[in-house]
Amino acid sequence: MNQNLHQAGVKLLNALSRNADLIMQVYLSGTLHEGDASPGVVDNLKKLGILWRPEAGGPLRLKKAIRNLLEGSLQDERNRQIDTNIGSALASLKTLAQHYKEALAHHRYAEAQAHMNDLSEHVYALTESLGNNVRALFSRINNEFGYVASIDAKIRENELAQSQVSELLSQLEMFRFDELSEVAGSIRELRHLLVVALQQSFSRCTQELSIAQSRLLELLGRFREFRGKTRLLKGFLLHMEQQPDFAPANYANHSQVPALFNLAKPLLQPAAVDVNRVDHEQDLLLLVGRIKALHRSDKPLDEQRAAQAIDVESQGQVELDDKAIHQAVEAYFCEVIDTGKRLTALQYLNSQELDFDPEVWIYQVIGGYQGLAEEDRKFFALEPEVEDHPIFTGNKIVRDIELGLR
Repeated sequence: MNQNLHQAGVKLLNALSRNADLIMQVYLSGTLHEGDASPGVVDNLKKLGILWRPEAGGPLRLKKAIRNLLEGSLQDERNRQIDTNIGSALASLKTLAQHYKEALAHHRYAEAQAHMNDLSEHVYALTESLGNNVRALFSRINNEFGYVASIDAKIRENELAQSQVSELLSQLEMFRFDELSEVAGSIRELRHLLVVALQQSFSRCTQELSIAQSRLLELLGRFREFRGKTRLLKGFLLHMEQQPDFAPANYANHSQVPALFNLAKPLLQPAAVDVNRVDHEQDLLLLVGRIKALHRSDKPLDEQRAAQAIDVESQGQVELDDKAIHQAVEAYFCEVIDTGKRLTALQYLNSQELDFDPEVWIYQVIGGYQGLAEEDRKFFALEPEVEDHPIFTGNKIVRDIELGLR
């Protein structure tokens, strides 16, 4: 650790703590006259880089880094600056990643760790900058640009925010995650920083910017509507000031009536239920009761859907056949155990003259093998005899299976 850098940082933070009231006054008012503070305090803050004088003879101001620190920490809605220098940040990330890979390849682990720390700081600073930009936009949108008073100023601020959103979206297009993935390679730490962290921040920022853009357009339309109504009202007030004896004419007596006044009221009002009329309560209850009533029509008898008799004998016969093939499979396994020789399923089927379909028999043998317990299955070896399908490539046909002991 650099001891000198540590001491300089502690000295700066102590100065910020001791002069917190003075610094906040400068932050809120914008300037500081040297007569408002002691010369020693002012000189110390100037040496530490907290205050500076832009022009000779002018008032002192806060350095940009200190102002950015306060604006970010206080989430000051007056902060209307958006950092869109993403291209330079991405170039720095790629350079630091190459430094890290080179140091790692030459087994300079201390140097590699230093580059990794710098790379992490740059990545998280970039993601934080994107989040702060979106936060500043939404702060101004939710406040409806309340830091300016007139409608024209709100419209100008809205157009500025829209241009900043467009610029930020164009800067986000500079993210090339295929290039970042290629730079990261197979190193897990680099992939986590350059691909995972940046991609999450990129998707979140893109979605929020699209929402902000739609809300800015909505606000712009509302502001322009307010401006049109305000101009109309101001024009009418100005007209009344210039002609105080003005009285609207009776347009009904004119032969040419403006279309704005040539509108007749509807003869019939739209129908609506008056729930406050007590005498209509019974009628309303009857209507509601009819709405909720369930009317089930009697369906004609469908003979095909009627209950059918179940043939118990045929069911029993199927169960007996199923039991017979199970017993035959068990006998086949016992035959392999007794002889200790490998025997195919079709050979056993033909030798015992069993009356089963060969395909069903093979499937049943496979099912019997799969149905064995794990400790019993390890004593057997099941090998299928397959051949390629003559028409459909990639398909296999199981002709027979051979069962033996391991």
